[in-house]
Amino acid sequence: MIVMRDAAQKRIEMFLRKGSNVPVDLKGKIVFYAGPTRIVDGRFAIGPTTSERMDRYLKMLFELGVLATVGKGERSETARKLCREYRRIYFVAPSGAAAALSERVESLKLLTFENLGTEAVYEIQVKNFPLIVAIDSEGTDIFELIKSTGGGDRA
Repeated sequence: MIVMRDAAQKRIEMFLRKGSNVPVDLKGKIVFYAGPTRIVDGRFAIGPTTSERMDRYLKMLFELGVLATVGKGERSETARKLCREYRRIYFVAPSGAAAALSERVESLKLLTFENLGTEAVYEIQVKNFPLIVAIDSEGTDIFELIKSTGGGDRA
């Protein structure tokens, strides 16, 4: 997976506006909205960040060849439409489990935008990484399904 958040996507958008080559190949990749945080002895924690705020960049990512995105929380109607139009998927990863998720990461490699710190672009290899399909390639949204069946009501 390619790990990136707002700042990196904004920078990629700037490259495209200038007609410059994007410094990372996203074709055929899965983008994980996260930021690895270094802790003790070179270890790190990595957990999903809120996805909806990334929706303004979703069309750009899909046009660059991204196959799916991973994050946490609901997405906008625009994101659902884009998933349907581009036949792409949005996954959610367990929230609040950054240390446990990092145990599933076999390698972490900085790709570009090092000066962005935890918002730099990384590549990670994962194994048995827990994900749930939240929006499928038809635009079906698990959060909307839960709401429509009354499962989202809180007493």
